[in-house]
Amino acid sequence: MSRWARRMRVAALKAAGAASIVGLMMTANVLPAQADPAPGDPDVVAGPAAGQDPTPFTGAAPFAPPRIAPTNGSTVGVAQPVIIDFPGRVEDAGATENAIHISSVPPVSGKFYWMTPTQLRWRPLSFWPAHTAVTVDAAGMVSTFRTGDTLIATADDATHQLTVTRNGVVEKVIPMSMGMAAGGHQTANGTYYVQEKMPTVVMDSSTYGVPVNSPYGYKTTVDLAVRFDDSGNFVHSAPWSVDDQGKRDVSHGCVNISPANARWFYDNFGAGDPIIVKNSTGTYTRVDGSSDWQH
Repeated sequence: MSRWARRMRVAALKAAGAASIVGLMMTANVLPAQADPAPGDPDVVAGPAAGQDPTPFTGAAPFAPPRIAPTNGSTVGVAQPVIIDFPGRVEDAGATENAIHISSVPPVSGKFYWMTPTQLRWRPLSFWPAHTAVTVDAAGMVSTFRTGDTLIATADDATHQLTVTRNGVVEKVIPMSMGMAAGGHQTANGTYYVQEKMPTVVMDSSTYGVPVNSPYGYKTTVDLAVRFDDSGNFVHSAPWSVDDQGKRDVSHGCVNISPANARWFYDNFGAGDPIIVKNSTGTYTRVDGSSDWQH
């Protein structure tokens, strides 16, 4: 572990206290996150929650003005973390975390974690409840956002079905095909969230070192692509694999669904909506900025 990483870890533990340590222990086994805590859940409490601070920041900012996501006034899915990008390395990780006050209605317990030396994130220990109002006060720079419905897609490789629930009720079951075992293309188990949507995208295996003319190479234009990690995996329209969807895995890691189902998914899912992969092979461990719910 680098000197910077050790310093970040020590500072984070000091700033977050015992509640953060408990949160780290709870997530150490990389279990799928549970959505929309019910009334009485320990993560939904009447007063300030562990890891939150509803008081306005006062004093001198210990860092230059950052960029905050989600953007002010936006509505996002319940798996969306708060992302704070600094213009450069901060001098004091603990002071930086203390100067960033996260609060929500209802309040939910959460934690800070550093994704890079210039990017700090905060997420609830479980998904945000539906229709939560969140305020981020980054040393006096205040931004607010809301969550929408608890819209969750669960891709079950045991059944080859993508099940969509909205606020706990099954809304749609979609036949799918995920990453094939041949060539080690299995879609890794994990809890992801929508990061970007594109009406069309060119998928090119040479961008990650696999020549297009090799046995597992490809270069194709894909429609209605919903990206859920930073390593090239999408839920997208795949008319060429409709006969395989619901039966077997034939993709290079993406979740293939029919054009009609892809249109529905594209129109309904947005930034921060969770996508959970289960009963596949391996667990998502890439350090690419998409491992929030594996922390």
